[in-house]
Amino acid sequence: MQLTDFKMLTFDCYGTLIDWESGMVAGLAPLTERLDRKLTRNEILEAHARFESSQQVQTPTRRYQELLATVYRRLAEEWGVSVGWDECVAYGRSIQNWPAFPDSVEALRYLKQHYKLVILSNVDNESFAASNEKLGVAFDAIYTAEDIGSYKPAAANFEYMLTMLKGLGYEKSDILHTAESLFHDHAPANRHELSSCWIYRRHRQEGFGATMTPGDMPRYDFRFNSMAEMVEAHKLESSK
Repeated sequence: MQLTDFKMLTFDCYGTLIDWESGMVAGLAPLTERLDRKLTRNEILEAHARFESSQQVQTPTRRYQELLATVYRRLAEEWGVSVGWDECVAYGRSIQNWPAFPDSVEALRYLKQHYKLVILSNVDNESFAASNEKLGVAFDAIYTAEDIGSYKPAAANFEYMLTMLKGLGYEKSDILHTAESLFHDHAPANRHELSSCWIYRRHRQEGFGATMTPGDMPRYDFRFNSMAEMVEAHKLESSK
């Protein structure tokens, strides 16, 4: 199997193209700076993952920026800090400030020349629009949790995407799902018999950060530590 075997790349956005962990830590600073004990980056992210995942199951139709406001409140309660709702809402809106990874824009610009590019993201449309401006590419299709009414790793998200793409003339064999999260993306990609590419952004860090543990290790067909590495691998294949 080679990268050049595919016609379409379907992307997770946050954690893969947008550095959501850095965005989260920065957005949570007004809360974490009030704690008596300094938390490590991973402690912050792992607590966030617990509450986010739980809230996504409890309120699957809530827009992501609104869901994050509730996550902020749950974190404040766990850490014993009093917060107002306006502060919680401000955190949800901070998605628009989350930065792109340094290699995302250039990589997407290159890949756009060789593939159709699609987003499948646990986000709302307004927040993604702000992120899309940072990524600087016109995606060929965008499917969000707000569109679908559930959050990955729910089967409905992948079923929706595959149905939409089939309507555009693409089969599973045409698609390479490209993502960082084993929990949100690679495990359900396995269940839907999709080929996948792991962009292992956290390769220098322990644990799973802002995502829950996937349990058994999912299968993946390619692994790169960055989008830049993926581009270089594609260039090498294309030159042969």
